[in-house]
Amino acid sequence: MSQYMIATSSTCDLPRTWLDEHHVPFISYRFTVNDEPREDDCREESRAAIYRGMRAGDLLKTSMINEYAYYEFFQAQLETGKDLIFLDMSEKMSVSFENARRAAEAIREEYSDRRFYVMDTRCISGGLGFLVKKMVSMMEAGADYDSVIAWGEENKLKIAHRFTVDDLNYLKRGGRVSNASALVGSLLSIKPVLYVPDGGTLDVAKKVRGRKAALAAIRDAVLNDLSQMQDVSGQEMIILNADCLADAEFIRDAVRQAHPEFGEIAISSLGVVIGAHCGPGLLTVFYLCNERTPG
Repeated sequence: MSQYMIATSSTCDLPRTWLDEHHVPFISYRFTVNDEPREDDCREESRAAIYRGMRAGDLLKTSMINEYAYYEFFQAQLETGKDLIFLDMSEKMSVSFENARRAAEAIREEYSDRRFYVMDTRCISGGLGFLVKKMVSMMEAGADYDSVIAWGEENKLKIAHRFTVDDLNYLKRGGRVSNASALVGSLLSIKPVLYVPDGGTLDVAKKVRGRKAALAAIRDAVLNDLSQMQDVSGQEMIILNADCLADAEFIRDAVRQAHPEFGEIAISSLGVVIGAHCGPGLLTVFYLCNERTPG
């Protein structure tokens, strides 16, 4: 049995079934629906219900995880007697990461005989989930603590993140675009195609007219990334959707047609925290590439 464990946050956006099956503990972000408090439980049925509600007009607000909540979470894991690797979303995307770092510093004093590594993953959502899956797979195969960390640090910036949103008003509420930009963009049916660069932020790769053009831009960027790789046989991909399953299947089918040798392409619902800021219709794609580029 492994003498260490890997833990994460609910913003890894992996299905609860996978997290439970692989015994990966996670700390939950909290949010409100029309001011009613909720906790991100990573369940597919919870996510589906949230997006149905958002389409009907429900208003979501998210909150950071405070330092004490992280402290209690880390303490519970270290009390098992195992060393710990913790993976949260990019430092640049959430104030929560600094709270995690401070909690980790405090907990190390209490468990000075234990190894405890907090990684700035530079990943978000399914990109974080992709990293978690790969590192857990290595752990389960018998890789030691240092080797798993080394792989994560070496490969985290090779996890491509590609997004598009359907409604700019959600980005406006989160301060990602101005009121004027959201209004003009909506009138012109502008759809941003987004990606995560090495710094771990969320940037615009390009702007296109219409949903079909946005999906085509993501498809083309994905296929271009894969064409640059020496071998994609057996590789994995995660596609997350916020109530737009047909669009996820469109990307999956395009990858399958171009690369029948490709491995698992997992489709599931996007997590609530990222979805709250981007809205229903958000489509995201995550996979290994040679380097992160706009497309």
